[in-house]
Amino acid sequence: MDDIDRMIVNLLQTGFPVCELPYREAAQTLGITEDDLIARISRMLDEGVLTRFGPLFQAEQLGGAFTLAAISVPEADFERTAAIVNAMPEVAHNYERDHELNMWFVLATETAGGMARAKERIERDTGYPVIDMPKTREYFVGLKFEV
Repeated sequence: MDDIDRMIVNLLQTGFPVCELPYREAAQTLGITEDDLIARISRMLDEGVLTRFGPLFQAEQLGGAFTLAAISVPEADFERTAAIVNAMPEVAHNYERDHELNMWFVLATETAGGMARAKERIERDTGYPVIDMPKTREYFVGLKFEV
């Protein structure tokens, strides 16, 4: 990462313009061109410097559903199972844990009924039961990384 990449990451963590030409407006704030900004974000994603670039939505407020889920996967089958889970568009992120429930992932669906279908599909395709851990209380934690 160079100094401009660092500026991009530091600035865009706190918000992205909501307007007709958001990349152009963000680029002007950074003192670079719109094309340069788009190319730099794409490169950082391709290189794994950034794992995601996009908005965070409150699924429930949009009529959808959101949950933390976990499954217990034998180590010998972990990679196959992770590939199945990660290929699902409903999976936001997936983490390996040092625990009996060693695969934890976030599911977000457009409808509450979609959540049940997504969990059933994971169980069917992986062969492992899904443990659903829906939130019972919501907290807001502001998190920003300075690079």
